[in-house]
Amino acid sequence: MAFTGKASYSGGADLPELVEDVSDIIGIVSPFETPLLDHLGDAKRSALSTVHEWIEDSLLANKGTINQTTFTPDPESATGILVDDASVFKVGDLVRPGQSGEVMLVEAVDTGGNVLGVVRGYGATTAATLADNMELFVLGNAALEGDDAPAARFTNRVRKSNYTQIFTAGIDVSGSLQASRAYGISDEVDYQKQERMRELLRDLENCVINGVAPSSDMQGTSTVRRSMNGIIQSMSTNLFEPGIGGIPDGEGAGDELNEAVLNAALKQIWDQSSGGVDTIVVGGAQKRKINSFASGSRAYLPDDQTYSDMISVYESDFGVCRVIMSRWVPTDSVLLLDSSRISVMPMQGRSFHYKPLAATGDSVSGQVIGEYTMEFKNENAHGLISGLAV
Repeated sequence: MAFTGKASYSGGADLPELVEDVSDIIGIVSPFETPLLDHLGDAKRSALSTVHEWIEDSLLANKGTINQTTFTPDPESATGILVDDASVFKVGDLVRPGQSGEVMLVEAVDTGGNVLGVVRGYGATTAATLADNMELFVLGNAALEGDDAPAARFTNRVRKSNYTQIFTAGIDVSGSLQASRAYGISDEVDYQKQERMRELLRDLENCVINGVAPSSDMQGTSTVRRSMNGIIQSMSTNLFEPGIGGIPDGEGAGDELNEAVLNAALKQIWDQSSGGVDTIVVGGAQKRKINSFASGSRAYLPDDQTYSDMISVYESDFGVCRVIMSRWVPTDSVLLLDSSRISVMPMQGRSFHYKPLAATGDSVSGQVIGEYTMEFKNENAHGLISGLAV
């Protein structure tokens, strides 16, 4: 027998006595993850001023460079060598030219003319052919027994700095909305705090990677906004492009990222610094390139039902690197970082927090605010590969 009573469809789609079925879970569709900040972790200390400074030092150099194109009587027997900076050397140094097997003994150093007087083929080694821009590596100094102490040599420490940047977002909720019942939340002001906090953390990671300080009045004025230098802006030594500066072209297209390109960059950074790269930060396009490094060598059994195409740790001769994918890295770039030398720190008492503001009407007002900077030690311990195919 057909049903003749009242049903859910009896009053049509707008039946007034039915309660709306709306989920109490609110889904956020915008990206807000901060993988690099998560990897670096919280700083061990806070900045104490809007200008945050740190001190760096270096050891005395143990190599120099030849600066002459003609040699007397010839490149195999010349004993007077012009170099870029003779102060790198001292009498008694054993020096190897380039990657040759020869060892030279430094007998005289003219710092005014940047000339070295050397004994060629020391210890019966075979004299090499010298050339302009050839590197001279100091193996060590051989002192005379009972000799006087040599003149003191030293390096000067240098100060490096960055600037704090204020991140803030306003919140203003009417009294009526705050008192109203809403789906998924019990307190509109608290919900707005969470949303704005996610946005500011996202922006902080973006600025840590891509931020730039103003070219003048870096501490800020009433009209100049203070901003921090990010990782990319802070690097000046190890800037690589495929096909330039000893970085080989990629296989196929000249600007493709592959292991030869990545390892050449890692080697040059290793040559420059005492540290080691432990973090590779890339966007989606270059992450897929890194994943492809192992594609040709993967093996699967007939009963395997999972195909894995992801590399999260890359181990090379120059370090074990965690591979992090951040959507805020430029698509054509790869960041090679020593994470032990990077700190993202708040100004003391200024980590992200909610600050209530005086009400000027029938609303609840406030702002989420924080002030942060980045300490980027020893910029030559990090590197950037750019100009890659996307």
